[in-house]
Amino acid sequence: MNSKIKFLTFATVMLTISSQTISIVVAQAKLTNQSKLFINGIGAVQIGMTVPQATKAAGIKLVGNSPNNNCYYVKPQNEPKNLSFMVTKGRISRVDVRQNTQITTLKGAKVGDTEARIKSLYPGQIKVTPHKYVENGHYLTFIPKDRADQNYRVVFETDGKLVTQFRSGKLPEVEYIEGCS
Repeated sequence: MNSKIKFLTFATVMLTISSQTISIVVAQAKLTNQSKLFINGIGAVQIGMTVPQATKAAGIKLVGNSPNNNCYYVKPQNEPKNLSFMVTKGRISRVDVRQNTQITTLKGAKVGDTEARIKSLYPGQIKVTPHKYVENGHYLTFIPKDRADQNYRVVFETDGKLVTQFRSGKLPEVEYIEGCS
């Protein structure tokens, strides 16, 4: 084989491997019940994205209320269930997880965990406040130590014993008790 044919064969093989790698990376980026919630997003969806950007990053269609100037929610059209995104000023500002025991935070916290488990996963970083509507319930708010993350929180709502739902996002939206209401 002459060097041109060797090079073209090598280039073809590398291009094939690269395109397979890219499709694998794209497939892994799709938002699923295994996606991890973090302080400023979930999976590839980040706080600050527009809905079209978030839809592309999620790899799934996000549907919801018609946009208005103030606040509305979008959610995955099919799966994962009980996951929604608050949109304010045209951008994703928070992620809400309700009644979904599969989605976890990066540290593994999820719906159904005890208050003690949440505190042990985030030692010295949980602020406990009384729940506004649930007798004996609490808000367990994760406050990051990193200065770059100071405008973000993760809020776990409990019935006094177990996590019933949780959310992450930017201030002040992540602390809105009634969502967009």
